Amino acid sequence: MPRWKRYGFLLVFGVPALLPLAAWSGTRSGHPDLMAWLPLLVLFVLLPLADVLVGHDPHNPAPDEVPALAHDPWFRALTLLAVPVQYLTLAWALQHWRQAGFSVAGDLGWLLSLGIVGGVMAINVAHELIHKDTRLERIAGGLLLVSVGYHGFKVEHIRGHHVHVSTPQDASSARFGQSLWQFLPQALTRNTANAWRLEAQRLRRQGLPWWHWRNELLAWSALWLALGAACGLWLGWPGLIGFLLQGLIAASALEIINYIEHYGLERRRLPDGRYERTTHLHSWNADFALTNLLLFHLQRHSDHHAHASRRYQVLLHHPDSPQLPAGYATMFVLALVPPLWFRVMHPRLERWRAQMPAP
Repeated sequence: MPRWKRYGFLLVFGVPALLPLAAWSGTRSGHPDLMAWLPLLVLFVLLPLADVLVGHDPHNPAPDEVPALAHDPWFRALTLLAVPVQYLTLAWALQHWRQAGFSVAGDLGWLLSLGIVGGVMAINVAHELIHKDTRLERIAGGLLLVSVGYHGFKVEHIRGHHVHVSTPQDASSARFGQSLWQFLPQALTRNTANAWRLEAQRLRRQGLPWWHWRNELLAWSALWLALGAACGLWLGWPGLIGFLLQGLIAASALEIINYIEHYGLERRRLPDGRYERTTHLHSWNADFALTNLLLFHLQRHSDHHAHASRRYQVLLHHPDSPQLPAGYATMFVLALVPPLWFRVMHPRLERWRAQMPAP
């Protein structure tokens, strides 16, 4: 792997740094309410422009490099470092919000910014960690998800989404013609319910009730409640409300990304009633270099669904996967406006369906 890419993954830590930059800019400029929106300006206006300028990265590691690259401790350390960074950022940002004296517009900008940072630092990194086979990484992933109150993702994503992706049974796979605003509440509610159902089923197979202490969602929920209570005791009602709202925004950001990753793609049903095997043909792919560095190769999502435990640094770009026209930062904004989303994605989806190989 070239040095620019090896160390380029450090860019993810620039995302939480946008919050103190916004606070400093607000103080220096005398416009704290306006500067509260700075992280959103960077992530959804400047980043898409830079993504286009930097261009594509379709290069894959050579097969003989993969084993050493997959076991390189540098890449694992980056994901584990996200845990203290996320918690410190969250604590500082909530304290700043409590004392900043924002107007309603500033409050909205700050909480949206904090939630989007949580979507990147907490949920995106947790997504990498919960797929791994070490206890430390799975616990770290759970801790990140608890910080935004979406710990059900740890269960549902592995045992639900990856099993049912691109079928009607998956709440995280948007149907053709379904707008983001129809999809989002369904995804948030169904995925949370599915997580508890799946964990109850696991315990039932062991002859245990859902409320048994081995239900990991009970432990994560208890920790989430403790964090919320700590925020309330430390910062009063604003601290608790801010903690809850930033989590809801982060979870919503995740489901918007799910919408982008799987929109309109379907696994075909075989004559025996089962669905065809999940491959790199069942998720949208994006090979834009900058946003892939910023998201630990999340945009190589096609390969992730074909090889779920593969570490981010060795995920592959597949040119025959369905390809997004831009990186996630751009597509996120586009998805918020359904007519524009449909206009861009439907012709691309129709072309993809026409060239799909037989199952």
